[in-house]
Amino acid sequence: MVTKQIKELEVTKAKMIALEKSIAKRLRKELATLHDKYGFPSVGEFLVAVKYAAGGGRKGPRGKAAKSPGKRRRRAVITDETRASVKKLAESGKTGAQIAKTLKISLPSVQNIKKALGLVKARA
Repeated sequence: MVTKQIKELEVTKAKMIALEKSIAKRLRKELATLHDKYGFPSVGEFLVAVKYAAGGGRKGPRGKAAKSPGKRRRRAVITDETRASVKKLAESGKTGAQIAKTLKISLPSVQNIKKALGLVKARA
C-alpha cells in the first residue's frame, strides 16, 4: 500500500519536473520576442525602457538621458580649504563654472563663496 503511493509520488514528481522544463522553455521563447510585441527594435532597447519604467535606469525609453526619480546629489562639504581654493582660482581669472568643475562643487556654491568673500561686483 505505501510502496504504491511512493511510486505514484515519484511519477508525479517526474511529471512536475517535465512540466517545469516545458514552461521554462515556452517562457524563454516568449521573452525572446517580447521586444517585438511592444515595438522595440532590439532586446537591449526594450530592457532600457523596462529599467526606466521601473525607476532603475538613467535613460528614457528611447535611450535619451533622464533624471532618476528619488535620487539626490550628496551635498558638498565647504571647508576653509575650499573657500581658499575658490578665492585663489577666482583671483587667477577662472570663471565660476571652471572653478566648480575643478573643485567638484556646484556653481551656486562657488557663487555663494565668492559673494561671502567679496569677490563679486555689486549690481548697478
